Amino acid sequence: MTLLGDQGVVAGGAPAGAFDPWSYRDDSGVAGVNMVGYKVEASDGSIGKIDSSSQEVNASYLVVDTGPWIFGKKVMLPAGTVNHVDHEEQKVYVDRDKDQIKAAPEYDEAATDPAYRDKLGGYYNDTYAATPPGLFR
Repeated sequence: MTLLGDQGVVAGGAPAGAFDPWSYRDDSGVAGVNMVGYKVEASDGSIGKIDSSSQEVNASYLVVDTGPWIFGKKVMLPAGTVNHVDHEEQKVYVDRDKDQIKAAPEYDEAATDPAYRDKLGGYYNDTYAATPPGLFR
């Protein structure tokens, strides 16, 4: 649990133990919910809306349509980057900033093979290790 301004305690925060890019955190509020259409908030602002998602065991992710933010491209975010979900506002909060997401390996709908997933998971694992503790919200 972490404190988010004066809004009180919210689910999420830094995951306990090792970072698992392909599994949602137990307290993220994702279980069994279709989040297609939810807005996605990076630690420093909005990045787009969820176009598709997966809740497969050890293979979960979000595909986010970034709209004009990065010229209409889509990005894949591994489930482990999801900090928490606000279902009332239909927003998903991730614990990476816009620059980290923009610098991720480019998403190609045809390239979701294990090699791409390993590359993407490794990238986000490295950015997790480099993220200052105060960044998590």
